Amino acid sequence: MKESHTLIHTIIDEIEKVVIGKREKIELAMAAFLSGGHLLIEDMPGVGKTTLAKAISQVLGLDFGRIQFTSDLLPADIIGVNYYDVKSGEFLFKKGPIFSSVLLADEINRATPKTQSALLEAMAERQVSVENKTYPLPDPFFVIATKNPFEESGVFRMPSSQLDRFICTISLGYADGESEREILRQGEEKDLHALKTFEKEAVMKLLSLSRNVHVSDEILDLVQKIIKITREHGLFEYGLSTRGALALLQLAKAHAVVSGRNFVIPNDVTDVLEPVVIHRLELSNHDHSEPASKKILALVCQDC
Repeated sequence: MKESHTLIHTIIDEIEKVVIGKREKIELAMAAFLSGGHLLIEDMPGVGKTTLAKAISQVLGLDFGRIQFTSDLLPADIIGVNYYDVKSGEFLFKKGPIFSSVLLADEINRATPKTQSALLEAMAERQVSVENKTYPLPDPFFVIATKNPFEESGVFRMPSSQLDRFICTISLGYADGESEREILRQGEEKDLHALKTFEKEAVMKLLSLSRNVHVSDEILDLVQKIIKITREHGLFEYGLSTRGALALLQLAKAHAVVSGRNFVIPNDVTDVLEPVVIHRLELSNHDHSEPASKKILALVCQDC
């Protein structure tokens, strides 16, 4: 475990060379990857979302694909199409950009819900179906989607079924003064190819670590208490689903791995609670004076 923990933090160190001053967010992104889930980044333009996605792909030594979502994008532009090959006299399948190990779905909510739904099967089952034929996606398959704030013009509301496929949501935000000064020194162009690239075999071994993380009854009690609060205390329009609860536990296990442990502690659950629920729960009274996770944890502590 110690060797794996060292490797994970070496990977994070490499990514932080180009995504400066955002170590906590990089750790969450790595936890999302190690959990086998997908990552949603909601933020303004120009804070490093694309750089983060490219750096993850480069350092992990994985194929990178990018889709720029627009209102006229079609599902076939993502998945691929069947075409008639004159030489062979057969219909062949031309793979779309979704056949990448790390896929950046840029500004995903600028596409219509119908086009967004083209990712549903891929994200859930690691495969796509075209004309009754199924094509497996690469292993690993990690989607990093960027989402524009809903207040912007030209965006569509994402269906809850699509949002639920993302294990967590993060926001990079502005850099602090010292980090921004370093970014200004470096300039806009970042040489991602100068980053160290790790062997795919070593990366694949990391993906199995979270499956072997121990979860005690105490942790399961905590997760179930959180689920119950979201469903019964009237704070939210609707409570956390079973899939959402599994996502919370899954990311908590990956967070433990990033922290160098093979067992989950309560802090793993509470540290990832906000990224997991922020896109899954909507406050019933629309009171956003404090994060949903703080409201939940306050009620958890009352019951302790």
